[in-house]
Amino acid sequence: MPAVLVEDVSRHFGDVVAVDRVNLSIERGEFVTLLGPSGCGKTTTLRMVAGLEQNTGGRISIADRVVSDAAAGFFVPPDHRQLGMVFQSYAIWPHMTVFDNVAYPLRIRRRPKAEISDRVRAVLRLVEMEAFADRPAPALSGGQQQRVAIARALVFEPEVLLLDEPLSNLDARLRTQMGDEFRALQKRLGITSLGITGRNWTGQCLAGEPFSEGEPVLVLVRPENVHIAANGGTSMAWSGRIKSAIFRGPRQSIVVDASGLALNVEAPALLGANVGDQVHLNVSPAGAWAIRPDRASSATA
Repeated sequence: MPAVLVEDVSRHFGDVVAVDRVNLSIERGEFVTLLGPSGCGKTTTLRMVAGLEQNTGGRISIADRVVSDAAAGFFVPPDHRQLGMVFQSYAIWPHMTVFDNVAYPLRIRRRPKAEISDRVRAVLRLVEMEAFADRPAPALSGGQQQRVAIARALVFEPEVLLLDEPLSNLDARLRTQMGDEFRALQKRLGITSLGITGRNWTGQCLAGEPFSEGEPVLVLVRPENVHIAANGGTSMAWSGRIKSAIFRGPRQSIVVDASGLALNVEAPALLGANVGDQVHLNVSPAGAWAIRPDRASSATA
């Protein structure tokens, strides 16, 4: 029996179909990531597995137990699904210490104090945060908060770990480091993991040399060739939220946060875009150029 089984699962919000008959099977110890642009239904799918959203069609099973069956009207709430979850914002409680944050799942399950102490110390040691047990949560860096969130999700030994883009708030260097560390931890523990990410960017671009199918490339795009639109297009596209906008006379310099990646856009001054707006970014094939990653330094110098 797979660790997670999603069978013909759908989620409708009135006439809006957010998820349409999704099927997914994840084996024990496997790490599966759902890729897709904003609005494609990946977050809703993850939330239905977690029990934070109730599927309007299909059936979801965890291990050998059905946790949601729309046809039968059967639904197991999230706190009875034996799942750990790491959120994009980490959801670290600022009024608690590191120890208390990690201990919380055990305390609400009324575990003995001695067991709580032993298990919290063990999992903090696992993520190399034992020395920070008594530190207030607000005094932690972004990478340290992520480790605490992972420790809290693992402390009660869940059957499945769910990851809601937990690396997207980190800078590029720390995102790579923490991603590698988490992957090594997941493999060492053998815990089944399901995550989501908005990094499934596809589209056409130009290149000065041939590339093989599946070969990694670095795509260069100038800020003035990125166009902001209300809806996604058929060209290379991203989705994100405007972080900042600086007026510069005939144009404005905009920074868009696209799943943790800051994209610079030079846009018309009268575009009407505001900080906080959710936007789509489109680049025509003529405005993007693919090179080999090892040539990045010379190409951007």
